[in-house]
Amino acid sequence: MFRRIRDAWASFAERRPGTAQFLVFFMLSNGITVLQLALMPFFRWIFSHTSLVETTFQVLQIGSNVDGSPFYIFNYAAGALPAGGGGLAYFLAVQITLAIAQIINFFAQRNVTFKSNTNIWRAAAWYVLAYIIITFVAAALQGFYKAPIYELLIDTWGLGGTGETIADVVTMIINSALSFWVFFPIFKIIFKREPEVAGAEVVTAK
Repeated sequence: MFRRIRDAWASFAERRPGTAQFLVFFMLSNGITVLQLALMPFFRWIFSHTSLVETTFQVLQIGSNVDGSPFYIFNYAAGALPAGGGGLAYFLAVQITLAIAQIINFFAQRNVTFKSNTNIWRAAAWYVLAYIIITFVAAALQGFYKAPIYELLIDTWGLGGTGETIADVVTMIINSALSFWVFFPIFKIIFKREPEVAGAEVVTAK
């Protein structure tokens, strides 16, 4: 049975290489998302027992909200959610989770999805640059949806700790969805596969 599935996949990949590549990318990305969903509450729990929750981390102001308050790209006010922004504890939990997931994602996508054989350090440099840009964009967007999601699930619906966990999952899924659609075309560029040149055998006459 497994052999037939493998043969069918190999035949499909040969006929539709682009589609097959996207499907592998999709499956690996979902696996990475599951990993993030497991890691995020774990790191949140660890940092929730530290004073970092009460340490404000608000940097890179880019204007103001509609109520006149400053709008920060990274906006993690001191205090537990939803009253506060989670402080430096929330920021570190998010970034450590994303960093671990993206390191695994880099090698998985490079070696499995795209089977790239180009310079790994050059690819890594471009990957880090793309990751930094996406991190800034995702953080800016989070300023619009993070607080309402936590307030809805924790206070409005009265779910308490369960609501906080669900909110963690929802925010991580949104981050993952953003990364998914942005990274695929980037990977197509940085994870190229160059034709391998067969080495010629040198026969020494005796």
